Amino acid sequence: MLGCLQKMKTQLAEPVQYRLPVGQDELDLNALLGKRLELHHSGQIFCVHCAQKTKKSFNQGYCYPCFIKLAQCDMCIMKPETCHYAAGTCREPDWGLEFCFQPHVVYLANSSGIKVGITRQTQIPTRWIDQGAVQALPVFRVPSRHVSGLLEVTLAKHVSDKTSWQQMLKNNVHPLDLIGLRDELLAKCVDELGEIAERFGLEALNVVQDEPLDIHYPVLRYPAKVKSFNLDKDPQVQGVLEGIKGQYLLLDTGVINMRKFAGYEVEVRT
Repeated sequence: MLGCLQKMKTQLAEPVQYRLPVGQDELDLNALLGKRLELHHSGQIFCVHCAQKTKKSFNQGYCYPCFIKLAQCDMCIMKPETCHYAAGTCREPDWGLEFCFQPHVVYLANSSGIKVGITRQTQIPTRWIDQGAVQALPVFRVPSRHVSGLLEVTLAKHVSDKTSWQQMLKNNVHPLDLIGLRDELLAKCVDELGEIAERFGLEALNVVQDEPLDIHYPVLRYPAKVKSFNLDKDPQVQGVLEGIKGQYLLLDTGVINMRKFAGYEVEVRT
């Protein structure tokens, strides 16, 4: 099977179901657990947006011209509290309206410990799975990415907004009382949350009363030490597939972040 990689497709199940797009084909990864898997990078990389050949990949799959011109590659995607549309400086206002002004969710997740994050409502539970979360709880539902970013910054003063990918892959994580933690956070941030509500309107901050979601991954064995493969340095990756978590393949020889290498032309052998 030869083609350009894309991020793994997931489906919430017991455990999560994974498929790896390779060109026009898709590989059922769950069926390969315990079996040998080989990835051979041809040396060619193609932009995930314009499909042009590029010598180097930026921001998980873009060529440099797309990286510097597309709003979806802008810093405000990583830091939505700095929303360029709100500041009147969005490079693609039409894209901003379509992408950023739709319902977003502010959530708590447990991937390597408690963290706060945001995602489009349509990306639940995909976003949680991609981060390797074993528990997740929506906290707010809001009308735009900008508002979700302001809420995330507020809550992140008390809990992390980062995941330790090494600890996530080792499964060094313990069950948490996400509802209790949510209630503690809301109490600590009541004044700042009130300011955001006053600015955007009470209807903009909808507190979600869902129950936490538990997520289980198809893993036979977690690595004691994390050795990461890099297709730019070593075009051949091979080993026995021992698990899949987040966007990582866990081989007995090391781990590889498949999302990082989107657009890389790879031959997959099983």
